[in-house]
Amino acid sequence: MTVRHRPRILLAPGLLLVLTAIGGRFTLDRAGFADLAWLDLRVIGLVAALAGLVVDLTRRSRPGPGARREGWLVATVLFVLFQIASALWAPPASRTGPQALGLVLLAALTLAFYHWTLGDPDRAIRFTFRLFFLAAIVFALAAILVDGPGEQGRYSAFGGGPNVFVRIQILGVISAIALARYSRRVLPLLVTPLFLLAAVLSGSRAGLLAGGVVGLAALGRVRGRLRPGPVIAAGALLGAAAAVVWLAAPPAFTDLFRERFVEQTVHERYLSDRTGIWAAAVRLAVEHPVAGAGLDGFYGLVGVNRMVEYPHNYVLAVAAEGGLIGLGLLACAVILWAGTVRGGGARPQSTGLAVSAAVFVALSSLFSGDYYDARLAWTFAAMAAAAAVARARPANAAEPARERQAVGR
Repeated sequence: MTVRHRPRILLAPGLLLVLTAIGGRFTLDRAGFADLAWLDLRVIGLVAALAGLVVDLTRRSRPGPGARREGWLVATVLFVLFQIASALWAPPASRTGPQALGLVLLAALTLAFYHWTLGDPDRAIRFTFRLFFLAAIVFALAAILVDGPGEQGRYSAFGGGPNVFVRIQILGVISAIALARYSRRVLPLLVTPLFLLAAVLSGSRAGLLAGGVVGLAALGRVRGRLRPGPVIAAGALLGAAAAVVWLAAPPAFTDLFRERFVEQTVHERYLSDRTGIWAAAVRLAVEHPVAGAGLDGFYGLVGVNRMVEYPHNYVLAVAAEGGLIGLGLLACAVILWAGTVRGGGARPQSTGLAVSAAVFVALSSLFSGDYYDARLAWTFAAMAAAAAVARARPANAAEPARERQAVGR
């Protein structure tokens, strides 16, 4: 009798996919090559990643009989296609070309992450969290030691905005927790004070709020399995780290905290004009209730006059630019996805960790960013769904030596 082992997935496609997803919109003019401003590195990175993924897929054995629950993926593709098609009735001032390209890349990233993860969800998700853990370290050190505070005193790195920066940092915290759970070692958790400090220095109140909501929800789910000792030790570590940072930090650090989180938020109740922007999006949705104002219609009708790029709320953007049709497709995709990942399938730990990352970015997208800025929510959602629907490996599949011995006997 011969036992055939399923080949392990290639990590190179995943590395390229993560780099493309983290990199955001990056053209070579930002690196000083003005003549190559037309060259979008997202496209190059994604094409290379898809080429590697095709090689990976050809190495895999065919899945056994049985259908996977992929209705959410069909609904997601239909939703994106409708958004792109809505460019047909968008106002003249809308930037339909760049927005449509962003949606195509978002859909491609979602599909690619899903099919890459299907080959070995535990390996893929663990590798992805390891990359985000390293990325969060690099971004935090670059922001604090190299780039420094921006005009508003808020920190970010590599030319990205503070709202993008805070997502990388909170994902770093989630990644540290994931790696600690996978390895059953506390070492990754020791870096979380750096991530939390950088997240606070970003000045992004919405990002911190979204991270807090996800963190409290996760604690609520595992509260029955928490032991007092580790909880007290973790609290003491974070408290000591916060005290050291507060006492040793230069005045710029503490001034940012006081101004951004105490004076502006508590005393002045300043919300960066979000309420006015959201009200304009709601009015646009009411004026175009069925199919919306079209792709980037908010900018074409409102933002171009008010110097506002987008509604800063993913759901309101869909309502304003896609109407009830867009909202219905989005709701269908989310509901089907929730049903797919519920229970975690054969890999509840990997599924749950990816769900936490997806929900965090989704909540953050209710306060900032456009459609493409929500790409990490869709990609982590795809990984969670793949982990939930992929079949469990045999108990000894990861131990080929033991399996060979059993076959020999």
